[in-house]
This record gives sequence, structure tokens and C-alpha cells, in this order.
Amino acid sequence: MGDQTKPIMMVAIDDSNHSYYALEWALDYFFAPFAPNHTFQLVLIHARPNPPSLLGLSGAGQGSAGSAHVINLVELDTKKRAQKVADKATSICAKREVNDVPVHVMQGDPRNVMTEAVERFHPTILVLGSHGYGAVKRAVLGSVSDYSAHHCSCTVMIVKMPKSKH
Repeated sequence: MGDQTKPIMMVAIDDSNHSYYALEWALDYFFAPFAPNHTFQLVLIHARPNPPSLLGLSGAGQGSAGSAHVINLVELDTKKRAQKVADKATSICAKREVNDVPVHVMQGDPRNVMTEAVERFHPTILVLGSHGYGAVKRAVLGSVSDYSAHHCSCTVMIVKMPKSKH
């Protein structure tokens, strides 16, 4: 998995332009200019949602054969989507000649996945894209970057996409 003596920079990825921009930003400022002697070991993390949470199912509703079939279909779809996200992220890295980047896909709520990934991989820094939600959307939907900034035990860098790139 690369040089274990280098500090780890973990970049969170999802299927949004905001997270791909954050990855590109991290590569451009911390990796590509120094290739192959960059300061950090790059690790990518993707949170894959739990199928029951996507369907709004909990507890008793999961027992029927019909719901089990639907959950299996959603599970397959989330795995395919996660692979597409991983493939796109590794392609972005390869274009900047940053290769052999591990992509870890962890299942669960993205806020919890980020804190668990930080505990597991001990990065020096976690880089996240910002979706730029306003106060109301952030309060209703929750902000992974805000949650991570308050709950992760490492430095958290939130990369905002310039308005001209939206």
C-alpha cells in the first residue's frame, strides 16, 4: 500500500463534482508537483450507503421476501456505483501520475464512515469537498465536512469548489 513511513493524506470521494474537485486540488498541490517524491501517502475513502437506509426500511419491514429481493438489488447497485466512483478517482490520480492509490469503500452513513476511517488509517489530514449547502440545507441534510471537522481526530481540510466551476 505504498510507503508506510510517509504521513497519510486521506481524501473522501463520492460521485459529486465537489469531491472530484477536492481530489484534483489535493493532487495538484500536494502530489503532482513533487512526483514521485511527494510528502504524503494518498489513501481514498468512499462511503457506500446501507441499502435499507436508502429504501427507508428499518427493523420489521426488512423481513419479507419482497423487501429482501429489493435490498439485494439496491446492494448490487450501490456496489456498482462505488466501483464507478473508485475507477473515476483512480483515473484522476493516474492522469497526474499518482499511481497505486488504495481506494477503501466502507459501508454506512458518510459521517460515521469518515470518523471510522480516520480511526482505522490514522491519517495526518482528511480532505473533503464541500457541497456548499446553506444553513437550512446543512441543518436538514447534515454536512459530512462539518461533522468530520468536529469529530475526526486529525486535521480536516475542506476544499470548496470555486463558483465558476459549479
